[in-house]
Amino acid sequence: MSELSQTQAPAPRSLLADTGASITEDNIHRLVHGFYDEVRADALLGPVFGREIAPEAWPVHLAKMCDFWSSVLLRTARYDGRPLPPHLRMPDLSDTHFARWLTLFRATADAVFAPADANRVIALAERIGTSFRLSIALHRGEDTMKVGPLPRG
Repeated sequence: MSELSQTQAPAPRSLLADTGASITEDNIHRLVHGFYDEVRADALLGPVFGREIAPEAWPVHLAKMCDFWSSVLLRTARYDGRPLPPHLRMPDLSDTHFARWLTLFRATADAVFAPADANRVIALAERIGTSFRLSIALHRGEDTMKVGPLPRG
C-alpha cells in the first residue's frame, strides 16, 4: 500500500489557498468601495443601484458586500445573507447590466490585487454572475440553455 493511501486524504483546498498576501481584508475593502464608486458613477448601472439602494443605506450595503467578499475570498463566514433574492425582484435586470458589472469589477480587481489573485477573484465573480443570470432566467421562465458566459469586455 502506498504511503498516500495509508494517510488521510488531504482536505479540499480553497481556490485561493496559495494567493499570498494580496487578498487581505484591506484589499477586499478597497475592491468593494472602489467598485461601487465606479458603479454609482456609471451611466448604465448607477440608476439601477440608485433606485434599489437609498443614499442613506449605502454604508450598510458596502459593509455587507465587504462581508460577502471576505466570506468568499477568505472563508471568514462573516456574510449571513441571501444575495440572489434582491436581483430576482428586478424585472429590467439584463445581460447588458451583468456585462457592465463584470467589466467594472474586473478593472477594479486588476487595480487592487496582484495579477494571479486578480484572476482568481475575477473568476469567482464571473461564476457568481453566471449563477445569478441562470437563476434569473429560470425565475422568469426563460430558456436557461441560452445563458452562457459573458464575453470579456
